[in-house]
Amino acid sequence: MPLTAPIASATPSGAFERLLTIMDDLRTNCPWDKKQTIESLRHLTIEETYELSDAILGGDMQEIKKELGDIMLHLVFYSRIASETDDFNITGVLNSICDKLINRHPHIYSDTEVSSEEDVKRNWEQIKLKEGNKSVLAGVPASLPALVKASRIQEKARGVGFDWDNKGQVWAKVEEELQEFKDEFNVADDIAIDQEKAEGEFGDLLFSLINYARFININPEDALEKTNRKFIKRFQYLESRAEEQGKQLQNMNLAEMDVFWNEAKKS
Repeated sequence: MPLTAPIASATPSGAFERLLTIMDDLRTNCPWDKKQTIESLRHLTIEETYELSDAILGGDMQEIKKELGDIMLHLVFYSRIASETDDFNITGVLNSICDKLINRHPHIYSDTEVSSEEDVKRNWEQIKLKEGNKSVLAGVPASLPALVKASRIQEKARGVGFDWDNKGQVWAKVEEELQEFKDEFNVADDIAIDQEKAEGEFGDLLFSLINYARFININPEDALEKTNRKFIKRFQYLESRAEEQGKQLQNMNLAEMDVFWNEAKKS
């Protein structure tokens, strides 16, 4: 006999209780949901997070709402699985994050005074160290993509005062790293280069550019992804125009392709 589906609620607490009830029903009665483990959900959660990222970059609020729901389901799913082995449950998860937020916002829930966002960040990192973190950088996940990781490393170092004084100093560092990279890999020469050393200099250059982006409030990950999307859109326009004229890209020279590329830029 089919179960009675919980009805929609007009309150946040009621809606969350509805989700918990549905999760219990699925875990008990659905063959797929019963089979899942914390490990089996991991790659699906990563996929959902990227889908949320796509929706945010696309500025689609309804899609963002949908993807947030998918991620919320995963959080509840993990907690439901863990409750079956008495490791933790959703109540513990929620109370844990509430306790952490209260503890790390003493300017709200205690008598600590702050005068800026930077004070808040600095307090946050200092509190984390008091909680047992051996390093300010310990909270940066090892598996983060390198571009995002560089941003997070720099932000966390800044939180304890390890930072440049102004963006002029950072730009000077960018120019220094660019020159060092050019010295290692002079495109005007065809002589062999030390690939490992050139790679190291290129990494230093990227790190310094990411640092400068931070100083002028540009998120490098978002900036690069927007450029990726722009390139894809223009290149697909190029492909479409070539097909309209019965041409294949591999048989066209760069000057011919540039005609369509410039059309795409204007459009």
